Amino acid sequence: MTSEVPKPLLPVGGRPILVRQIEWLRGFGIRDVVLAVGYLKHKIFETLGDGRRLGVRIFYSVEEEPLGTGGAIKNAEPFVTDDVFVVLNGDVLTNLSLDKLVEALGDADGAIALVPLRSPYGIVEYDKDGYISHFREKPILEGFYINAGVYALRRRVLAELPDRGNIEETLFPRLAQQHRLKAVVYRDVFWKSVDSLKDLEEVDQFLGANNER
Repeated sequence: MTSEVPKPLLPVGGRPILVRQIEWLRGFGIRDVVLAVGYLKHKIFETLGDGRRLGVRIFYSVEEEPLGTGGAIKNAEPFVTDDVFVVLNGDVLTNLSLDKLVEALGDADGAIALVPLRSPYGIVEYDKDGYISHFREKPILEGFYINAGVYALRRRVLAELPDRGNIEETLFPRLAQQHRLKAVVYRDVFWKSVDSLKDLEEVDQFLGANNER
């Protein structure tokens, strides 16, 4: 969307995505935040600094080359000291409850937040005689869920992560096969992955409608 500003710094409702994410994390008592940075990292350093202004401590795990989502978490291992830690994709905005995610972890090694799949297109319904009966604008597709890009993980899984590669293609399939990965379903929450200018507009509309600017 831009070659001058990293996507996590794009403004929504007047504040960068990353700032909104940190404020959301802080609302659940999280005070230490590790950012995996690479592309245009100096912009993030300049904007967030040490995090004091946002009421947190920010640590930077720097990638000299892209490592993938799994490699990025592995690279941040020196900063992870707690038994359970939370991972959040840098382009996700949500109001889901982290307490619910961490509590659901139980004796598993990982828990993934899931949200219902919304159709990217409007749906047309027709009756038995072939006449159009309803138009439904991007409805929720019941029974289908997507990875929300928010995870609770135990520190011991860091040893199983690849130096390079995506967590969705390496660690998660293995944990699932070994019955070590929980699904935590969220309904009636706000969730958006910002992948386009249209996504930014939709988040702005939500924030405006809910007085969250």
